[in-house]
Parts: sequence; structure tokens; C-alpha cells
Amino acid sequence: MASNSLNNSNNKEHFPSWTRLQNKQFEKALVLYDEHTRDRWQNIAKEVGNKSVEEVKRHYAILLEDLSRMESGRVPIPDYKFSENMDI
Repeated sequence: MASNSLNNSNNKEHFPSWTRLQNKQFEKALVLYDEHTRDRWQNIAKEVGNKSVEEVKRHYAILLEDLSRMESGRVPIPDYKFSENMDI
């Protein structure tokens, strides 16, 4: 999830925050529509709902930035605590 970078106030002006559900829909759509899928970004935007293609592409770029920071050790990998009762 790209939440840390999205919480930057500068990003919020142009790209409103994403809900947990939207992030889950986004992640599932990334699996469903890989880089070889025609109209990938349009399809992903439809899966997420009320996000534009531009917002989806930016969210993906932020996700890649976050992953790069984690893999390089600049940002600790989050320790998510999941419960069976969580509604994701």
C-alpha cells in the first residue's frame, strides 16, 4: 500500500486519499491486468471505481517508490497486524 507517500499534503491536493477498500481493489486489479493487458490503466480505474486513470497511474508510481525505499532499507517494512475479523 502506498499510504505513507499519499499522506503528503502536497499529494492530497492533487490526489485525494485512497480508502482501504480502494487500495484492495487496486491491488487485485494490478494482478488481474498485468503490463501486457490492453487498456490496463482504464481497466484498473474501473475496478477501483471513482479514480481517474491519472490517479491510478500516480498511485502505482507511488507504490513503486515505496517498494524501492523498502527494498533499499531506507524505510522499514511495515509490521501489519491482521485479524480474522478485519474487513478488507
